[in-house]
Amino acid sequence: MCGIVGFVNYKKDLPNKKNILNKMVQTLAKRGPDEEGLYLNKHVALGHKRLIVIDPQGGKQPMVERFSLGEYALVYNGQIYNTKELRNTLLENGFTFFGYSDTEVLLKSYIHYGKDVVNHLNGIFAFAIWNSKTEELFMARDHFGVKPFFYTEFDQGLIFASELKAIFSYFNFEKIIDKQGIS
Repeated sequence: MCGIVGFVNYKKDLPNKKNILNKMVQTLAKRGPDEEGLYLNKHVALGHKRLIVIDPQGGKQPMVERFSLGEYALVYNGQIYNTKELRNTLLENGFTFFGYSDTEVLLKSYIHYGKDVVNHLNGIFAFAIWNSKTEELFMARDHFGVKPFFYTEFDQGLIFASELKAIFSYFNFEKIIDKQGIS
């Protein structure tokens, strides 16, 4: 089990928010005791806590891939069951791999398929991918919602995490229960 967190805000520069991102990541310590990583860009902050299962070096996150004058950054929790098939398709389409993790296959699958990537995935997952060229954050969760993924609009942006307590640790986040939340 791993944990992911992040926030995006197009009206603020986020590289100076490392302390907030780190605080959010620390709330997920039990989800990923082996490793953690942070990624900050002008309008996005991504964090990851990792439980290492496969490919300790090749599955580090946030995983960053430079491609076609842009940069893609991924935080991911899950398991892609058809990794081998996706990897073979990507190899046939000119992609190369540096490791054996499903994380790398997922990121390169997104680069190849774009937003349609979810229609090619068989597995359980929650992930967010930042495209620095278009400044877009793409987020997805497995079709049955096995992997947890919470998000909310806040402070003219969006916050997401594997657990609510990570969102609650965001600076000045006010917890409000309303009728919709209770239902």
